[in-house]
Amino acid sequence: MAALAKGGRTNFFGFVLRLLARLPFLFIAGQLYGAEALGIYAYALLVVELTALVCSIGEKRGLAQRLRDSEEESEATETGLIADSMLVALIFSGIMAAVFFVWPTPLFPNGMSNDLDRWIVLAIPGYALTEIVLAAQAYKYDIGTTVRARAVVEPWTISILAGAFWFVPAIGDAGLALAYLASIFAGLATAMVPFLRTYGLPKGWSPHPARLIPMVARAMPLAVTDAIEWGTRRVDLLILGWFAGPVALGIYWMAQQVASLPQKLKTSFEPILGPVITAKLKVKDYAAIARQVCQVGFWIVAAQAGIALALGIPGEALMGLMGDAGEFVPGTAALAFLLAAEVVAATAVVSEAALIYVARVRNLWVSIGTIALQALLTVAAMLVVETLTFSSPERADIYRAAAAAGALMVSLGVASIVKAVMLGKILGHSINNWRWALVWAAAAAVLVGQVAILLPEWAELAFGIPAILGVYGFIIWTRGFGPEDRVLFSNKPKPADDIQPSTDRPPI
Repeated sequence: MAALAKGGRTNFFGFVLRLLARLPFLFIAGQLYGAEALGIYAYALLVVELTALVCSIGEKRGLAQRLRDSEEESEATETGLIADSMLVALIFSGIMAAVFFVWPTPLFPNGMSNDLDRWIVLAIPGYALTEIVLAAQAYKYDIGTTVRARAVVEPWTISILAGAFWFVPAIGDAGLALAYLASIFAGLATAMVPFLRTYGLPKGWSPHPARLIPMVARAMPLAVTDAIEWGTRRVDLLILGWFAGPVALGIYWMAQQVASLPQKLKTSFEPILGPVITAKLKVKDYAAIARQVCQVGFWIVAAQAGIALALGIPGEALMGLMGDAGEFVPGTAALAFLLAAEVVAATAVVSEAALIYVARVRNLWVSIGTIALQALLTVAAMLVVETLTFSSPERADIYRAAAAAGALMVSLGVASIVKAVMLGKILGHSINNWRWALVWAAAAAVLVGQVAILLPEWAELAFGIPAILGVYGFIIWTRGFGPEDRVLFSNKPKPADDIQPSTDRPPI
């Protein structure tokens, strides 16, 4: 638990940095480029990141177990295993980048803003390699590298360059794609420096198909699971792109980006949770795994619910800030559903952190079922909207966006219940991160928020958001957190053996 707390503190700091760095990009992209250019960029980004994730063959989480299994062997073997992963990822991603460069239609079904847009495909190998390098560093409990690469270098690079490229006439709207490409390679360079210090170059290593092919075969279920879990957050964008125009797609993407700010908090614990779980699995301490999953699950739900309330209650003012003349304000309803989806998804995410090691195939099937359910609900919602009458096609598209977000929320809620129950049965211990303090804190935050929305928009954002977070955080700290939870905020946490699961359940 001490390792989880330390890694969580480091990555929570990274989350705050990422939050501060991401907001300028959203403001620049919305104000300078507009919803239509964002819609084109968003669809290309969808294809690029999904392809890169598959090409990394699930090593974001699977690498920890492979390295753990090789602990008895030499450090050179450890470095060779990482080199194998990087080589396979580079081959797969290089092939896909070449295909998309020659045939960019899957990335740009509505056409490119500028012929320079096609160069975004080079981000595929960069993204895949960064995932593996950061996973290798996380195995050594080095979360600081992830913070620097993902929370500082990448978001600030894309923010600065997106603004700078807009003033270059030859680049035009392709500035979004080129800024993203530069940010990926800046993040990779940042990660490679400590990686080479930690592992060095592989010695005596040579690739061999007899070793690489079984590795890929073993990694495929996890790679597919990663792609499906990631795709669950993107299939709504994909299907919406079939039914709505690029303007609505851009508005939805903006709402999705604002809502995904608390989503980054979940990934704050992923790099450190994997190595801790594999260590407990090695000694078959299933009770400790269940305890850690519940503990981290509550930390994430508590933090995400507070952030969701702080962003959702003044959502109209927040979306208005992102674009010119209120262009993105119609996405407020979608934003509310997306923020709720992030909260209900937390249990599924932390449960999956253990399921990928104890029930990889079953977890895969649940993930497939989740994305199938979401796709079915989203298409059904789109068809229902088709039957309704609206004053304009643009207004119909806004309803489609809200419906897609609602379908996402329902499907993620179902996934959380199923995965928590499944993991509880496997470990022999129930998985439950619910505490009644969440209700009291949320109720108080809503009351404060209702006062905040009466203020002018600038005051609503400047004073309302901190007030909502302050009231919510105070109640969570005093009524929800026990001594075993406060280890997250202590520089000298208790030993893991001294920490017991919380039994704090305040009555209604």
